[in-house]
Amino acid sequence: MPTVSIMVPVKNEERVVGRLLNALLNLDYPPLKREIIVVDDGSVDRTVEICAEYVKRDPAHIRLLHKPVSSGKPAALNYALQHAKGEIIATFDADNVPGPDVLLEAVRYFENPSVAGVQGTVCAINADENMLTRFISYEEAVRFEAYIRGKDVLKLFVNLAGTCQFVRREVLEEVGGWNEEALTEDMEMSVRLMEKGYNIRYAPEARSWQEHPAKFKRLIGQRVRWCRGNMEIALKYGKLVTRLNRRSFDAEVTLAGPYMLTFCLLGYLMTLCTLLVPVQPDAVFTMFTQVTSLLTMIPLFLVGTALVYATKPRKVANLLWLPFIYAYWSLETFIASYALVQILLKRSRRWTQTMKTGAVTNHNLIPLGIRENLYEN
Repeated sequence: MPTVSIMVPVKNEERVVGRLLNALLNLDYPPLKREIIVVDDGSVDRTVEICAEYVKRDPAHIRLLHKPVSSGKPAALNYALQHAKGEIIATFDADNVPGPDVLLEAVRYFENPSVAGVQGTVCAINADENMLTRFISYEEAVRFEAYIRGKDVLKLFVNLAGTCQFVRREVLEEVGGWNEEALTEDMEMSVRLMEKGYNIRYAPEARSWQEHPAKFKRLIGQRVRWCRGNMEIALKYGKLVTRLNRRSFDAEVTLAGPYMLTFCLLGYLMTLCTLLVPVQPDAVFTMFTQVTSLLTMIPLFLVGTALVYATKPRKVANLLWLPFIYAYWSLETFIASYALVQILLKRSRRWTQTMKTGAVTNHNLIPLGIRENLYEN
């Protein structure tokens, strides 16, 4: 088994960091083969105090680092990388609760020397908190169990998701670590690894549970950062489309997703104008609105089909969520358009944290071995 350094960047995570450290200490992996590195990025609550208690409890396997200047998650990860000793670097956000076998399942993929990174499955720990978290849990189930799994099977571009991710340390050092200017450092790292000829695999068996935003304000803040980050990476690596291989082309198509959303919003607005202002549309106008409608209906159909497949238990009744998927798609078009405006106006770029509350709702869907770590002090 390879040695593994588990890096956890934290900032004001007093409500969730304890359960993560409980889970990491109880991983089914040889203790001498793993280490836990917690990086405090300027917490002002009890996060440091809680982490310090765990260090006192098990100083041989947990280290607590204090980053001198708070400058976002990518910088915290680079700071931890300087102190890591493992052959594999694992990253978990503070609100995660990984399964006991997550390392065992992930490291199997590194037996292939061409594999530089592995992305595990991220599940919702608060799916039943409200309608929004339930919907996001379905969205994530489709994203991991259908979209990313399908890309992995077809040997297309599989990207890291920022948590429950695993990368070879020597490869991270080769590419210079995480880009501290990137708003979506996980996606940017994924593209750089692919550009270097490395593969990223999806490990559906390596599972971790995390909290999803329960309020629209937090969701919008998170998604604006994601959209803007991916848009900027798409511009930076636009040359990928010139490479004659399907992984590069798929990567650029993936990054162009937010641009397609703004394209669809423009089509919606043009259609709305025809309803409010009686004009005779020309051929170009008609074709544009038809294309945007097609770009909406096809993904909705595919998402609906994937929703039936990915959610458990599988049932056709899940198709009743399709109207909400359409509403959510419309919201995403506004979010992507706002991110594009930020880029065009050259607004300041800042890595923003999504605040967590520590909510746990869907207990019955969480394996017993993980539930035992949720409330232990």
